Amino acid sequence: MTEPIEPVAEGDTDALVARFRDMMASIRSGLGRIVVGQDAIIEELLIAVLIGGHCLITGLPGTAKTLMVRTLAQALGLDFKRIQFTPDLMPTDVTGTDILDEDPGSGARRWRFEPGPIFTQVLLADEINRTPPKTQSALLEAMQEFRVTARGKTYALDRPFLVLATQNPIELEGTYPLPEAQLDRFVFNVVLDYLDAGEEVAVVERNVLGVVEEDVPACADAAAILAFQRLVREVPMADDITRFAVNLVRATRPDAGEATERVRKYLNYGASVRAAIYLCLGARARALLAGRYHVTADDIRALAAPVLRHRLQTNYLAEADGVEVDDVIAEVTRLAPVADRRALTG
Repeated sequence: MTEPIEPVAEGDTDALVARFRDMMASIRSGLGRIVVGQDAIIEELLIAVLIGGHCLITGLPGTAKTLMVRTLAQALGLDFKRIQFTPDLMPTDVTGTDILDEDPGSGARRWRFEPGPIFTQVLLADEINRTPPKTQSALLEAMQEFRVTARGKTYALDRPFLVLATQNPIELEGTYPLPEAQLDRFVFNVVLDYLDAGEEVAVVERNVLGVVEEDVPACADAAAILAFQRLVREVPMADDITRFAVNLVRATRPDAGEATERVRKYLNYGASVRAAIYLCLGARARALLAGRYHVTADDIRALAAPVLRHRLQTNYLAEADGVEVDDVIAEVTRLAPVADRRALTG
């Protein structure tokens, strides 16, 4: 089980909110100097950080996935490591392994654990779907329990700990789909699309002119991030908004009474209760990033697609009719039952 997050002391809230605003502005400014465009994706990554969750990043080649994650880690002031997932990668290449050492003087032997790259604070799991399920599952315990078990011994990971995994949506040969149990542990599945024309011109000019990428200064540290994660959980959220999030998630389940006709027709199964938890946590973080101290239904609606798209499975009818999972989510978000519409306007 994950450790409970201590609440923020009442007298510290105002100072912490002011510090939060300053640091988030600095982080966004630093990212903006390196990463062109993608403001919505950057906000979703920051929300994932603020709720202590992991993020799946789906994007075409050349959409700056790796650059974005590395720059984010630098701006957060967190330790960063990268694993390039390949078909021959072994679980111990991720978690670490025991090495038998021999004392040159006495000849005595002892086992020593050599930590793997998972012992970091921001882990970039690059092209995670290129490694077999056995190696993918090496991340499961770390993502859920923030610890690693090797040869019967458990080793705690430093907090905060974030897995930011990338995958290519168009190159499927030689890939292994992520198990549903692992997909469910990612807070978001964010999708990077092509830049607009003006932003693409800026990227081309930077590269043609040989503009060297510079490291961004650290704008925060681990202690600050953990404090912000506690602060996010203190943001008030009305019962009606919570019920709206739950209704939205329930409406994605084909057998539920809240399901629409398209959900029953095109989905094999819907989202778990974990989706509702992440919607409510993410909405709190989004409100705080916007300078608000309350959550609205618009916060829930804005995060519905990244929270749900990797938790829903479409069937063969959806493929035959050309219906994408985001199309179903858009309809569910629009039609989800609400408890009190007066409470759901932002």
